[in-house]
Amino acid sequence: MTATGLSVHALRPEDAGSWDEFVVKSDESTFFHLSCWKEVIEQAFGYATYYRIVKRGEAITGILPLTHVKSRLFGNKLISNAFAMYGGPVAQDDDSRRALEGEAERIMRVLRVPVLEFRNIKPHRSDWATRSDLYATFRKPLFPTVPQNLKAIPPGQSKVIRNRATRNGLYSEVDQDIDRLYHIYSESVRNLGTPVYSKKYFNILKNLFPDNCHVLTVMHGKTPVASVMSVQFRKEIMTLYGGGTAAAPALGANVFMYWEVMRLACERGCELFDFGRSKLGTGAYAFKRNWGFEPTALAYQYKLANGWAIPDQNPLNPKYQPLIAAWKWLPLPVANLIGPPIAKAIG
Repeated sequence: MTATGLSVHALRPEDAGSWDEFVVKSDESTFFHLSCWKEVIEQAFGYATYYRIVKRGEAITGILPLTHVKSRLFGNKLISNAFAMYGGPVAQDDDSRRALEGEAERIMRVLRVPVLEFRNIKPHRSDWATRSDLYATFRKPLFPTVPQNLKAIPPGQSKVIRNRATRNGLYSEVDQDIDRLYHIYSESVRNLGTPVYSKKYFNILKNLFPDNCHVLTVMHGKTPVASVMSVQFRKEIMTLYGGGTAAAPALGANVFMYWEVMRLACERGCELFDFGRSKLGTGAYAFKRNWGFEPTALAYQYKLANGWAIPDQNPLNPKYQPLIAAWKWLPLPVANLIGPPIAKAIG
């Protein structure tokens, strides 16, 4: 019990329902704060998790998901939340937030971890190191009708949807499994020089979040040319993992794919579209701006042990450029074999 009458506890299986109820009701929470992420990370990656609840009496006033990512390749970190674009503590008041931050720092000391990372949308600690020049997120309200949303798309992208996609006979299918998604997505990230997550991870996501995860595949005739996994949380839809084949750009399949996600989300009553995060200065960043979405810089904050600096493990780091260039030439089966352990290590 703290001086403010708060107590901090580890998440127990019987607390999961209360945890998720708190997350759903909080304006600052995200899909990545849901309790099932603990199982996803433990089952897919084998990392230890430290999920903490703060209570005042019997009432939950804050939650914090933490993952211990330790590897020889990329070091030793506590991350909230690993394998996610958003994270950090969610709290009703400053005392609850400070209690969770203090618990995270305690775990950091016990585990002798030099880096604690909160993947915040907004910064909360002026005394922590902050990096807001790497990632931006793209979020925009949806109109209540499909025609309104189509009309709101800038002319360049809407022309692709109205003309090129129609001319090429593109259509979308909703998948109940991740087979087509994984084949297309793994090829797409290989072509970008990026290691892919394991197929097991995608299956676990789909199995543990059956009502949240949606997979949509764009077809050209009988050939899948683009595919995306999106996740619904409250009345928000977020594109999580997507890609296209080499034929997709000329067909307009990538643009059509995201429109189809937007269209179906609108029909399900979603009110906000989240394009996910992208690194500043990349093609993905420019692509999302071309949809009329304005970027919001993400404020990732760090508690660092003495002598440690903010990790710089992103692909824009010049030291990784030779590896990225070589990765693009790997045969896809090879990239899919050696990529998941590397992706796991990054967190």
